[in-house]
Amino acid sequence: MVCGFSAEGGSRNYRFSTYDDCSDLADALILYRKRAIPPSSFFLRAESFFTMATQARDYGRGRSAMSALHEMSHGEGFLEIMLSRNAPGLYLMDEPESALSAGRQLALLAHMHRLAEQGAQFIVATHSPILLGLPGAQILQFDDDGVRPCDYEDTDAYRITASFINHRDVLLRHLFTDEER
Repeated sequence: MVCGFSAEGGSRNYRFSTYDDCSDLADALILYRKRAIPPSSFFLRAESFFTMATQARDYGRGRSAMSALHEMSHGEGFLEIMLSRNAPGLYLMDEPESALSAGRQLALLAHMHRLAEQGAQFIVATHSPILLGLPGAQILQFDDDGVRPCDYEDTDAYRITASFINHRDVLLRHLFTDEER
């Protein structure tokens, strides 16, 4: 994978593969960077969390917090991985909101903000209006027209969530009426 990460997640030292489900996207990417990728860098992927947690246990041999990920809920383990990262690095996350409650997303957002202020870089694929709200984030919209910059308020995640919160009764009535037809 691009940047030397295992496609199933972990640090750049993780070398394992249980299933080859990589797309051709990595081959199509050209990565430009001004400096080497710091050792604290990490790739966190929702689909392969269990496998990555098993590798963390095996690599840590019970001597680190990462060794206990299976003893936590999916969300707590997912958050523990990111909260254990305390140095600037490159952090790739694929849909981290899938494991996290709204409150835990806020905790992750605060941690991301702290690390970004120290020079960390985050590349996050998300549908979470909470995570998209990171101050200073550059949001890229991927759709049938290609890839383009997008303002926070123009994201589907923001617009749909705001519509639901501000007009829940109307939205539900519309959804349920359509459902009955």
